[in-house]
Amino acid sequence: MGLVQEIDYGTPASTSEKQVTLTVDGFTVTVPEGTSIMRASMEAGIAIPKLCATDMVDAFGSCRLCLVEIDGRNGTPSSCTTPVAPGMVVHTQTGRLKDIRRGVMELYISDHPLDCLTCAANGDCELQTQAGVVGLRDVRYGYEGDNHVFKKNDGAENFKWMAKDESNPYFTYDPSKCIVCSRCVRACEEVQGTFALTIEGRGFESRVSPGMHQLFIDSECVSCGACVQACPTATLSEKSVIKIGQPEHSVVTTCAYCGVGCSFKAEMRGDELVRMVPYKDGKANRGHSCVKGRFAYGYSTHKERILNPMIREKVTDPWREVSWEEALTYTANEFRRIQYQYGRTSIGGITSSRCTNEETYLVQKLIRQGFRNNNVDTCARVCHSPTGYGLGQTFGTSAGTQDFDSIEQTDVVMIVGANPTDAHPVFASRMKKRLRKGAKLIVLDPRRTDIVRSAHIEAQHHLPLKPGTNVAVVTALAHVIVTEGLFDEAFIRERCDWDEFQDWASFVALPENSPEVVGQLANVDPEEIRGAARLFATGGNGAIYYGLGVTEHSQGSTTVIAIANLAMATGNIGRPGVGVNPLRGQNNVQGSCDMGSFPHELPGYRHISGDAVRDIYESLWGVKLDDEPGLRIPNMLDAAVDGSFKGLYVQGEDILQSDPDTKHVAAGLAAMECVVVHDLFLNETANYAHVFLPGSTFLEKDGTFTNAERRINRVRKVMAPKNGLADWEVTQKLAQAMGLAWNYQHPSEIMDEIAKTTPSFAKVSYDYLEKMGSVQWPCNEQAPEGTPIMHISGFVRGKGKFIRTEYVATDERTGPRFPLLLTTGRILSQYNVGAQTRRTDNIMWHSEDRLEIHPHDAENRGLRDGDWVRLTSRSGETTLRALITDKVSPGVVYTTFHHPDTQANVITTDFSDWATNCPEYKVTAVQVGASNGPSEWQLDYDEQARNSRRIATLEAAE
Repeated sequence: MGLVQEIDYGTPASTSEKQVTLTVDGFTVTVPEGTSIMRASMEAGIAIPKLCATDMVDAFGSCRLCLVEIDGRNGTPSSCTTPVAPGMVVHTQTGRLKDIRRGVMELYISDHPLDCLTCAANGDCELQTQAGVVGLRDVRYGYEGDNHVFKKNDGAENFKWMAKDESNPYFTYDPSKCIVCSRCVRACEEVQGTFALTIEGRGFESRVSPGMHQLFIDSECVSCGACVQACPTATLSEKSVIKIGQPEHSVVTTCAYCGVGCSFKAEMRGDELVRMVPYKDGKANRGHSCVKGRFAYGYSTHKERILNPMIREKVTDPWREVSWEEALTYTANEFRRIQYQYGRTSIGGITSSRCTNEETYLVQKLIRQGFRNNNVDTCARVCHSPTGYGLGQTFGTSAGTQDFDSIEQTDVVMIVGANPTDAHPVFASRMKKRLRKGAKLIVLDPRRTDIVRSAHIEAQHHLPLKPGTNVAVVTALAHVIVTEGLFDEAFIRERCDWDEFQDWASFVALPENSPEVVGQLANVDPEEIRGAARLFATGGNGAIYYGLGVTEHSQGSTTVIAIANLAMATGNIGRPGVGVNPLRGQNNVQGSCDMGSFPHELPGYRHISGDAVRDIYESLWGVKLDDEPGLRIPNMLDAAVDGSFKGLYVQGEDILQSDPDTKHVAAGLAAMECVVVHDLFLNETANYAHVFLPGSTFLEKDGTFTNAERRINRVRKVMAPKNGLADWEVTQKLAQAMGLAWNYQHPSEIMDEIAKTTPSFAKVSYDYLEKMGSVQWPCNEQAPEGTPIMHISGFVRGKGKFIRTEYVATDERTGPRFPLLLTTGRILSQYNVGAQTRRTDNIMWHSEDRLEIHPHDAENRGLRDGDWVRLTSRSGETTLRALITDKVSPGVVYTTFHHPDTQANVITTDFSDWATNCPEYKVTAVQVGASNGPSEWQLDYDEQARNSRRIATLEAAE
């Protein structure tokens, strides 16, 4: 197989359209204007020696190995910093250059350990390689003088030597091997944008320093891995490489964490994963990564992973390990019994936003063809279902409008209810890079998220609105744009319905929608609202990025519509640099929606009531499909409590931890007679399961994920499934046990069926993805190379639709008993319910959920930082430790939901979005007070969970 090799051109590519022709070592090469000589030479197949240069960062010119001679010019300029010129004649290998390079290399080696045979970078060290390239055969300077290499010199302490920093769980820093090329520092600045590293000291005393001469773990480093990737020596080395050795083959696949959809090279030694390296040709991440995708894959081999199927008759019984055949036969018999006893609609299923498109497609097919109903839903119900509704109503399609590259042409970035630096860090790095180049920033968020003010970035306008007032504030922005005549009339007349615009404009212009009225309601300075509106309308290309702080409200769909209205009114749709862009939370939540995981829609967002659409599947599947929408997740739970819903197949979701009002979810699950959990671990939902089917990780399967920009990326099998079956095979065997004649031999056949039946996927196949790398749907005869930018010449629905967005206050109100508002979110090191990341070393950065509270609110309650506090709402109570910070406004508290021992969703209520039932996680009236320890509910829950996780075979072995 071999390693997937990528060419390092030394410097970034030029984007100029003007071409320049030059001669390098007698070969003619034509490149874009602004290209470096180094890159031009590499384009011609001539590699110039280098150490400080790499194409992931800008040229630096410090190592002096890449010197060249140019006819007509004096000296030996560095090829990385010298741009090409028309007619230039370059020589890369002359006697003079060879002598200089050998001399420079001698100096490097004179202060470098010569432990190459035992070094972790042996076989993958650029210093070692370049020493060979320049023909180094001797070091005239010896090793006896000043050095950073040895702990002692002639028995005396060497104060220039520094111990290896092993504080980071994933990589080490060995200062003795540092050649001060600054590649790591520049990667941290230019690629990641954290500015956590610097060069301390001067001259011979120079070295890399995290922060203020700190350990890596104590510094601002976010462990994205950019520095490790950039390092040309073993100065920064993955601990996995130190432990296992160098990889010998690699496979390109797609990360299974957030909705960015980063491409990685999974580098292997045999069937053991050595490391994940971001793939430069990945169009979503362009060679960058975050701590989760780069390092947090250890969950795949964690000791708590379940590898054998298990069943039990009652949830109070211990689990019993069984064969696949017994587990699937038992499940099929139970589902048939329940349907016979309670009716056809008494069972249903939940698809996974972490599984592949192909696996999700099969689950909804099983429910519609096998269960013969439409009781299928997905986690998008509790996150981005309002996106589907709102954008579908206004634009005609349920997805974002841009590709990630679009950010590079954006002039004004508006972030609404999203925290990209924590939840979508790789895209956030690209966003921050654009902001450092001069783009303006507007943030609407109750918290002061990291992107509001960070290294070399400060938002022009931060609107810390009161939770629950999104609609009012976005409509107030529109009020300013309309009343001050800042709207794009030409765009609106051409692309939208003018009469609908006039109706909408008359609504937003009403006095109750003015910044002065709304500002008082939302606790936002009216002048900030006016300034933000003017900037967005007049600042050039304006792009809106939003997250769950928009959708997880009782008016989530209304806010999505208001955002779409704002984009249309300013003409910010249909070209690079603009658009409306939902930042999807999970790796395939877009794909799970695309694949027909909603109870009212077949794949491709086509309503189940459409005769023509049903005919496609009825003729292919050989069954009559129900034309009535099925139950949503909240409806399933309600029906279970009422006694009419008795069986559930849950693939790759943990609704007990992730869904709101935990007590109600538990009651619904407890009332069912057959709950089947298909997952990697005994998650919280499995506490109430009767069948557990072990799942496979993204490393153990073939398939595709669809990211937040509609990009369909291949997932490639890296190793055999440790549980014996990929998830699609498990679902197929369950379908066969229920009497369906499925016979897929490979996921590519499932994708062929998807393409055959879904117009937006019509040209998609595995062969086509191998050829193209990835594509963005729609990908069909009308758009054979996919659609990076939507709505270029017209909206999918025809004319863009302006819709009134009347603000209706949530029924969840503060009062004397519950005077604070709780909102929830994520943190960088953890992912979703934490089932994966809690089983990795990421736990070092976030070992518990904390409650952020403003100093004013904490002082009024006598709370100190780190105190245990009791968080109480109308729904329930829990305890956790306080984190006192001014990131939240007075009257607002905030927590994450990554740890089941906190169970933050026992606090959240059953209020939901009016159109989609998306829960209102972001607005819960609460009280906070001092606590001595866990709540009674937490103790009871912990006891029930521990009893539920007993496995009979393990107990017998003990």
